[in-house]
Amino acid sequence: MPTLILVRHGRSTANTAGVLAGRAPGVALDEHGAAQAAALPARLSRVPLTAVVSSPLQRCRETVAPLLESRPWLTLHVEDRISECDYGDWSGRKLAELSDEPLMEVVQQHPSAAAFPGGESMRAMQARAVDAVRDWNARIDETHGPEAAYVMCSHGDLIKSLVADALGMHLDLFQRISVEPCSVTAIRYTRLRPYLVRLGDTGDFGSLAPREGGGSAGADRDAAVGGGAGAA
Repeated sequence: MPTLILVRHGRSTANTAGVLAGRAPGVALDEHGAAQAAALPARLSRVPLTAVVSSPLQRCRETVAPLLESRPWLTLHVEDRISECDYGDWSGRKLAELSDEPLMEVVQQHPSAAAFPGGESMRAMQARAVDAVRDWNARIDETHGPEAAYVMCSHGDLIKSLVADALGMHLDLFQRISVEPCSVTAIRYTRLRPYLVRLGDTGDFGSLAPREGGGSAGADRDAAVGGGAGAA
């Protein structure tokens, strides 16, 4: 089966504002996110891509635009099933405010039981994402063969849930995974099992450096809903 290259969208205006964007319209890449997107074609220059699949949301489309410009023979395929988790009534709210919600502890510690008010459950998010990947793997395999590679641009929580599925991890453990904005995660699928060959690769190790107050810039003590803003 093909190799799936998962790209989280570049840093967005919601990331830097500390807002849980969800599926709200008009959330674009910020200046740093646009630079991340512009660097993506060079980072993937040695990979012969057969397709680019994207979440319908603006920040994902903007992330893959430079890649498509660099390879004009590729067509953008929009896939609704890899859109952001539907956070329902939480969408558009400040993450600092949401930290006081009783549900946040469930999201962090027992996400398979978490369902957002007016939105969807994290379990449903993972199920639709896995179904989408399986369908696209079969489609790419049939059209381009088992050695093909393709890009899928999506969102932090969704990518983490796909990694958990590939590793055979329970969804309750997926908050242990970190994928920064515009990071590349690659999963090679075979007939018997998937292999995780890259995880959250940004090509920059600056996020590992200690930051003021302790910890590292790319790893919060609790995983941020939606994936966080990453290192500056």
